[in-house]
Amino acid sequence: MTKTIDYYLSLISPWTYLGSARLEEIAKAHGAQVRVKPVDYGTIFPKTGGLPLAKRAPERQAYRLVELQRWSKALGLPLTLHPKFFPAVEQLAACTVLAAAETDGAPLKLAHAILRAVWVEERNIADAATLETIADATGHSGINLMARACEPETLESYKALTEEALERGVFGAPTYVYDGELFWGQDRLDLLDKALADS
Repeated sequence: MTKTIDYYLSLISPWTYLGSARLEEIAKAHGAQVRVKPVDYGTIFPKTGGLPLAKRAPERQAYRLVELQRWSKALGLPLTLHPKFFPAVEQLAACTVLAAAETDGAPLKLAHAILRAVWVEERNIADAATLETIADATGHSGINLMARACEPETLESYKALTEEALERGVFGAPTYVYDGELFWGQDRLDLLDKALADS
């Protein structure tokens, strides 16, 4: 039986970016399927005790930058601490990834490219033309994917996944769910790896 990881993510989260490639590697090593599920943390945070970055205490904001530098260096991944287009409204990007999933595309590859666009390339993922270009570069038909992303049904899917995440106890990004167990944060990927190996 195929092992399945439900991947609840934010497309503007640096932590999601830092874990994206490793998640793909871990899944591949275990023959696991990844179901990519972008969700609205703007809805999730108020219901689960989280705060958007701008409303966090200065001490927490400062430490976040220290940790991002540490993890970027430790993983050997480039990361811009203050990207030009952050925060960005991510609804259209999320719907684009969902459109890829719903049309047998490569949603994980697309999500990784969108995350890299924010945190490395400093591109505006709220811009439809930018997303279309990224989609083309990941082997999709950008124009067709964007059309699907803008359909009301795709937005409804995004909202439904957000409610699903809340029902499953998701409160932060990224969250990986395997065999009913939540693993919150890219720094829990080693534990997810072990859980996959042990099952």
